[in-house]
Amino acid sequence: MSTSMQHGSQQKPGQQMSGGSRRAARQPLDWAAVVKGAFVRLAPQRLARNPVMAVVGIGTAVCALLSVQALARGESGGFAIAITLMLLVTLLFATAAETLAESRGKAHAGSLRQTRGQLKAHRLDKNGNVTVVAADTLRRGDRVVVEAGELIPADGEIVEGAASINESAVTGESAPVLREAGTDNSGVSAGTKLLSDRLVIEVTSDPGESLLDRMIALVESASRQKTPSELALSALLAMLTLVFLIVVVTLVPMAAFVGLESSTVMLVALLVCLIPTTIGGLLPAIGIAGMERAMRANLVAKSGKAVEIAGSIDTLLLDKTGTITLGGRRATEFAPCQGQQRDALRDVAFLASLDDPTPEGRSVVGLARDLGVDASLTEAADGATFVAFSASTRLSGVDLVDGRRLRKGAPNAIAQWVEEQGGRVPADYTQLVTRISRHGATPLAVAENGCLLGVIALSDVIKPGIAERFAKLREMGVKTVMITGDNPVTAAAIAAEAGVDDYVAEATPERKLSIIREEQASGRLVAMMGDGTNDAPALAQADLGLAMNSGTQAAREAANMVDLDSDPGKLLEAVEIGKQLLITRGALTTFSLANDVAKYFVILPALFAASLPALASLDILNLHSPTTAVLAAVLFNALIIPALIPFALKGVSVRATSATSLLKRNLLIYGLGGLLLPFPVIKLFDVLMGMLI
Repeated sequence: MSTSMQHGSQQKPGQQMSGGSRRAARQPLDWAAVVKGAFVRLAPQRLARNPVMAVVGIGTAVCALLSVQALARGESGGFAIAITLMLLVTLLFATAAETLAESRGKAHAGSLRQTRGQLKAHRLDKNGNVTVVAADTLRRGDRVVVEAGELIPADGEIVEGAASINESAVTGESAPVLREAGTDNSGVSAGTKLLSDRLVIEVTSDPGESLLDRMIALVESASRQKTPSELALSALLAMLTLVFLIVVVTLVPMAAFVGLESSTVMLVALLVCLIPTTIGGLLPAIGIAGMERAMRANLVAKSGKAVEIAGSIDTLLLDKTGTITLGGRRATEFAPCQGQQRDALRDVAFLASLDDPTPEGRSVVGLARDLGVDASLTEAADGATFVAFSASTRLSGVDLVDGRRLRKGAPNAIAQWVEEQGGRVPADYTQLVTRISRHGATPLAVAENGCLLGVIALSDVIKPGIAERFAKLREMGVKTVMITGDNPVTAAAIAAEAGVDDYVAEATPERKLSIIREEQASGRLVAMMGDGTNDAPALAQADLGLAMNSGTQAAREAANMVDLDSDPGKLLEAVEIGKQLLITRGALTTFSLANDVAKYFVILPALFAASLPALASLDILNLHSPTTAVLAAVLFNALIIPALIPFALKGVSVRATSATSLLKRNLLIYGLGGLLLPFPVIKLFDVLMGMLI
């Protein structure tokens, strides 16, 4: 009987990474392209997509026309020209913010696929003949052969073979990973390198439809669809713009009534100052930047809605192995039943696991050797018959040539097998199993013929810091539920140590789907992670389904987000990225609206104070003149956009707090800050302009 492993460890992808995956180096930004893109977005059809900036664009055109008319009449037109230039700068800063956010995403995605430009593929035809073709000519359903040392030419699924693959071109992680046909780790990505063996791969995407191609399309504003909340906010900003348009129009008869000289340029400048231009200009950049942050985490969202939903999740379903724990349970203890010898338990467990290809089986062999098992014992396994584990029997083992039948498996399955062999279950057996389970380990019973010898403890280590992350999510209002196939006692112990809110033991794919539907029926948004074909129904049902890139095609198609790193713990990061997007949008909206209120109380008293002495007391800044007041406000309005671009692109920091506390913090920092900032800055600009005029 061979003691060597035929297929290697099916280690969960991402498990080998220490301290998180190393990201692919980002290409430098093309600033010339950013400037060019800012001007390109001034096209009327592009501005029309943003109602607020469309109004600014119309105002700029009107002021430019009036400037030309003034110059044609021989008038100076200095005020009109100054307003025109400031409004144009405002537009350019707004379009540059969107272009810059898009360029950052393109630069990162471009670095991920830069190796694909000259890829060749060995395509198989129906007759088994191989033809060398360009990778971009491959279509869904084509089959290609990849040999060791070659680059994989397209996204696909392994249909024949098993091999180690270097995925650093996609994930930034140089440690090789195992991919094998017929398993949940059969997915491969274009540009990754085959390190060993030979694979036959079926292409799963047409040109332009791969994960990385989708990534590029989503950061391009022409392809990026607005999310539901973004559409709702855009509608709100459009309504506010209409309200301030009505306010400005009503100022015309009021100005005539009090004898205040007003001009179209003055009214246009006033309108632009009062409408929410700041958030109107930054809103597209915030959405694109959220997508780009997901890309930097190697998360490919199939729509902007997926990133946004991640920030609104109420319930998080997580597999235990690989997500909450490090995965790959290892034997840590041989616990004999009363009257049995530990060495006898060790030797039987060793022989029963010699030809077990699973990580658990190899760990039993390793622990036995560490505890001094006799190496010559392997001779007893010569000519023996290995009994593979099956879901129906829930045990495995070996039948030796001397007639001994050795088995290990689930405690209740082994107990039943022992009784079928005419043996008895020891009195302390249940207590022994319970003790191991309560310590968070999985009990694996061992028996020889009709004698139950004892229990092996299979331990899985909780990931460092996972309890703190769950506590952070709990403070954000996210409920965490651990899904595991372990027995209830073991599941309860691990759940308590990890700090999850709830757990489901002995879970099946059908149970996962049922849990998601129950949560959704209660009005909650649910996220879950999976990599296998049996996870596809649950991934499709969940509001946020995160699939592993190494997983099956069915899982990747069903999910609305794919993790290129294939790190099961990435689901937690996706939630944090989504929340950062929502918090950033809310914070800058609060700041922008507070700005508008402040500018309203700065400009209007300055305009009417001379004609209506009763308003003089409201002119707290004592501005130089109505003209300098408007110029100062328009200049502030233009410069505040580039000042906030770093916040829009980087995102406001996420803190573990309740929605009420978050609202108070936003109002205090961004609301109060937005209300107070315009006063000193506009006063400074007014003083400088008063000195120049």
